[in-house]
Amino acid sequence: MSFGPSRIALFIDGANLHATARSLGFDIDYRRLLHEFQSRGTLVRAFYYTALIEDQEFSSIRPLVDWLDYNGYSVVTKPVKEFVDSSGRRKIKGNMDIELTVDAMELARELDEMFLFCGDRDFRSLVEAVQRRGVRVTVVSTISTQPAMVADELRRQADVFTDLLELQAQISRVPPDPPPSRAAEGAGGVRARRPRKPSLPAEPD
Repeated sequence: MSFGPSRIALFIDGANLHATARSLGFDIDYRRLLHEFQSRGTLVRAFYYTALIEDQEFSSIRPLVDWLDYNGYSVVTKPVKEFVDSSGRRKIKGNMDIELTVDAMELARELDEMFLFCGDRDFRSLVEAVQRRGVRVTVVSTISTQPAMVADELRRQADVFTDLLELQAQISRVPPDPPPSRAAEGAGGVRARRPRKPSLPAEPD
């Protein structure tokens, strides 16, 4: 039993979180997200899972993946291939469910709480399994859209369900300061500019 700060880990399905945030009308600032959960206890690990298309010279998600890898996240990627189905439609086959599940089961003995950023019903069995090991599970998704982005059975299995909308103020991208107005400039009021932080690559649409 742990008597110190709660030991927590984040398991983020990148594509799912991106889609959920966009459906709510905001973008994730991953620097702010990391700081938010570091303030809640001892952050053992923050996993980010995403698939990358093979044989693609440039992937729109690569800059974000590289930034995350150098800024406190454990990035797990898997190559997937595009294919054409029988009706001629281009599709991508593959997901990160197995990788996420294996990591969660291996790390469970070191955790007090797990935050799962995904709404897929397939993770209900994983949540149940880590709960049997004494880990408290919070699922982060949303029921504020139509339809909801989280499966009802996953939400019911979790110890806590947090709607991503409730975290918007803590983890969303902060818009840049507007330029000083001409009236302020004319009155001799030049606003001090805050130093710029290294920019966080944008997520792909």
